[in-house]
Order: sequence, then structure tokens, then C-alpha cells
Amino acid sequence: MKPKGTDPRILSLAAEVAKSPEQNVPVILLKLKEIINTPLGSSELKKIKQDIYCYDLIQYCLLVLNQDCSRIQGGWTTFSQLTQIISHCCVGLEPGEDAEEFYTELLPAAAEHFLVLERRLQTCFINAAKGEEKDELLHLFQIVTDSLFWLLEGHVQLIQNVLQSDHFLHLLQTDDVQIGSTVMTMLQSILQINSGDLLRIERRTLHSILDEIVLKLLSTPSPVIRSTAAKLLLLMAESHQEILILLRLSACYKGLTSLLYKQEPGTEFSQELRQLIGLLSPKISQEIEDQKLHQAACLIQAYWKGFQTRKRLKKLPSAVITLQRSFRSKRTKMLLKLNKQKEEEDHKLQLQLQRQRALRLSRELRLSMLEIVHPGQVEKHNREIEDKSALIIQKHWRGYRERKNFHQQRSSLMEYKAAVTLQRATLKFLAKCRKKRKLFTPWRGLQELSDARRVELKQQVDDYVRRHPSTQMSDVTSRELHSQAQEQLQHYLMGRVLQERAEQHREALMAQISTNIEQLMKAPSLKEAAGKEPELFLSRSRPVAAKAKQAHLATLKHIQAPWWKKLGEEAGDAIDVPKDELSIELGTLFIGGTKPP
Repeated sequence: MKPKGTDPRILSLAAEVAKSPEQNVPVILLKLKEIINTPLGSSELKKIKQDIYCYDLIQYCLLVLNQDCSRIQGGWTTFSQLTQIISHCCVGLEPGEDAEEFYTELLPAAAEHFLVLERRLQTCFINAAKGEEKDELLHLFQIVTDSLFWLLEGHVQLIQNVLQSDHFLHLLQTDDVQIGSTVMTMLQSILQINSGDLLRIERRTLHSILDEIVLKLLSTPSPVIRSTAAKLLLLMAESHQEILILLRLSACYKGLTSLLYKQEPGTEFSQELRQLIGLLSPKISQEIEDQKLHQAACLIQAYWKGFQTRKRLKKLPSAVITLQRSFRSKRTKMLLKLNKQKEEEDHKLQLQLQRQRALRLSRELRLSMLEIVHPGQVEKHNREIEDKSALIIQKHWRGYRERKNFHQQRSSLMEYKAAVTLQRATLKFLAKCRKKRKLFTPWRGLQELSDARRVELKQQVDDYVRRHPSTQMSDVTSRELHSQAQEQLQHYLMGRVLQERAEQHREALMAQISTNIEQLMKAPSLKEAAGKEPELFLSRSRPVAAKAKQAHLATLKHIQAPWWKKLGEEAGDAIDVPKDELSIELGTLFIGGTKPP
């Protein structure tokens, strides 16, 4: 129904909104600002606001706030102006018949949209890089905050909804100085309007707000935020006795007074701090009681320390005796150790003297023998002595080398012994399996019988049944026995198939080994090899390749070694090859005198 006496500007604006496309609606709705700001009387302005509400123009403004600002002409500026229009239209509006819908749905939705818009502006302000862009966003954030405060000032019942909103708590928890100062100033203004709603919100939300204000007061370096936080905390403590008791006695705020004492004196908000400390400080009787408790604790500590000291003094003689005993035992052990070291040094010195004496005697004996030997036999005698000396040196050297190789190859020998043990056990197991296979040969069926043989067998069966009568078996039991027999037969046949496959695999491996042996026996030398013939003899077994390389390197070292290193060596002596030269890379051919790639 069209209200009587409706402003024609509102009619034309409503018609234009209904006919225009969606992206042009926000710019058209900005014309409401000119209609509201018209200098008219209070009754006429109320009538204009009622008409705007009746034609759902306020609802259109709220719907626009949900859209993406990048697709709207003017962006955040358009949104901020729409918040001003909504707040001015809602304050002083008398909805008439739709009062319940206006107060329970539209106003809470408007407050929630304002908080969401502030959070979006906060995110853009934090992500902005340029100074001018940040100033513009901060100005728009201030406009939206003023619109929200204007709305709350006109409709006090919305304060509880705003304080309980998660968006408002998120705005309060920001680390930015400018936005945090704006939000805390708005909270202070809201509490000055009506602080009674603070106790009607949930206890968890109240604790979160108090925690954030105390955190900003104690840890924020900005004096503006700290001053606002001090005023807010003082206002909340003075307004509500419950909050003051909570700050005094709660374990969450234990030590708050001592932290406030440590704040810098002479600051701009030192007066608020003094008042807050005066509210939070305990009474004089509590101070006297704490002082008595402190004196009592000091007295108890004095008695306890005296008791401990007297107890230690009583134990002092026994402690001194124990200390002397331990010192003497330690000194005795040290003297024994020194004497033992001196005896070892004397023994080493005697051994050295004995060696020198034996060496001197051997040289004297040698000189005496040279005097006895005929001059023509001296050279022969010297060669014999050198040969004996060389043999002794070689014997000791080979013994040392073999012991060293044994220690180095100890792990491989243990592995070899373990492999032999496993092979022996495996061969025994396979022999047992073959023996069982021979005992239990597969059933090959019955040969054809003649009629006489059938009659003879039938007579034997009848005689056996007559001599050994058995209890009658039911059909169910016989079927079960038959099914069990079939299962066992199937299991046996499947196992026989697996054994046949394993036997075929072993035969194939033996054939492959025989083929490789024949190829190696018929292989040409490296000088005669041409093309890709050497690649046919590459081993895919790493142990085989490592053994071949070790033998090849040993041969090369024996050939390249000087003659004096080969004295006394016998054919087949092992040559030590460093392990770092035995690195094998499969798929490559090793050539003597080079290292593998």
C-alpha cells in the first residue's frame, strides 16, 4: 500500500532502484543522503524516514553491504556513505505496525553488517602498502565506526549484541595502533552511554574483553592505546563492583597491581593509573595481615635454619674423619700408581739395555767369525747372512700381513661360515623333501581289471566286511568325510604344482650358469675382442664383479711392484687391495689401470 503524502523524491528513487540493474543500485541509493539532509521540521523528517522504511530502501542498503566492493562504483567510499544513511534513517524512526520486525531483525542485522564491514576495512588497511591509501582507509573506518556509534546511541538495546559479537572482539584484538585506538574509544563511549549491558553478556566474552584491555595496558608501547585502556579499565571497575572483585581476587589477574606500579611515572595517564591502583590495592587490614604472615614465615625460616646448622655441626667430626679417610686412601692409591709407573719404566730401561748388549755381542761375534773365515769365503758368508736376514724379515712381515688381513676379513669369514651353515641346512631340508616326495608318489589311477579279478576283489572285500563289521555311518558324516578328503587332495595337488615350478626354476638357473661358464671358457682376450663382444661378459652379480676386480687389481699391483718387494713371495700369495678401490658399479666394464666411473 502506498502511504499517504509520500515524498515524490522517495517514489522516484524507489522506482529507479526497482528498474535499474544490480550494479547501479548502490550509487542510486546514495541519493537518500540528500533527501535525509534536507532542512525540514522534525515531524516531516520522521515521515520521510517512515516512507524510506516502508519502501524497503533501508533493506536494500543492507543487502548492498554484503556485495564485493570491487564490483561497485566508488568501492569503500560508497559503503561508508551507505552506513551513514542507514544509521541516520534508523535513529528516530517510528516503524508503526512493523515495530517487532524492525527491532528484532533489521537493527541487529544493521549492527552486524557494520561490524563485518569494519573487519573488511581492517584487513585492507593492514595489507595496504602506500601511505595515502592507508590514510583513506583509516578515514573510512572512522566513518563506519561513527555510524555504528550513532546507531547504538539511538538504540541502546543493540549494545549487548555488539559486545557479544565475535567481530567486535576480533576488532578489539588488533595490533594496529590507529585501528585499536578507534575501537577502544568507541567502546569507552558505548560504556559511558550504558555500562549495565556489560554484565549481561556471557562471562567468557567479558573475560576476553578484560584480558585484551589488560594486555594492551601492560604490553603496548603506544601511549595513546595505554591511556585509553587505563580509562576503560577504570570506568569498568568504578561502574561495576563485580568487575572490581574479579580484578582483585581472580587468579588470572594475580599480580596486576604490582605490574601497574612498574609503569612509567609522569605519563599522560598517570592519574588514571593511580586511581586504578587505588581501587585494586588491598585494604589496610589485609596489609597488616600480610605483614604478620611475612613475620611468621621469617620466624619459621629462622628456626628451621638454626636447626639445620646445629645438625650439621653435630655431624662435623664424623664428616672430618670421613674426609681424612678418603684423602688418605686417595693418596695411597696415587703413590701405588706412581710406584707402578716407575717399575714399568725401569723394566723398559732394562729391556733396552739387554737389547743393546745382545746387539753388541752379536756384532762382536760376527767380527770374530769374519776373522776366522777365509778371505775368499767372506762374500759367500755375507750373502748367506743376508738371505737369512731377508727370510726372517719376510717371515715376520707375512705374519703381520696375514694377521692384519684376518682381522679385516673377519666379518666376511663369519658371513661365509654362516652361508655354509645355511646351505647345509637347506640341502638337508631339500633332501628330506625329495625323500618324502618319493615315498608319497601321486596317485595315477587304477589299471583296468578283468572280470575274474573284479570277482576276486569283491569276494575279498565281502570277507573283510564280514570279519570286521563296522557301525553304520550317516549320510551327513560321510559327506563331511568326503569333503575333507577332497580338500586334502586339492591341497596336496596345489603343493605339488608349486614344487614342480620351483624345480623348473632351479633347472633353469643351472642351465643359465652352465651357459655362462661355457661363454667365459670360450671368451677371447681383450686384444682380440671387437665391437660389443665385451658387453656380453658383464656380470649382473655384484659379489662376482667385486671378486673379479680384486683379482685384477692384485695382478696389476704384483706386476707393477719393484723387484725387492717380491723377494720370498710364493705363487698364490694374496695381495691386500684397499676396500675403497673395490667399489663396483653394475653395467660397466672394468679396464686395468683405470678406476671405475
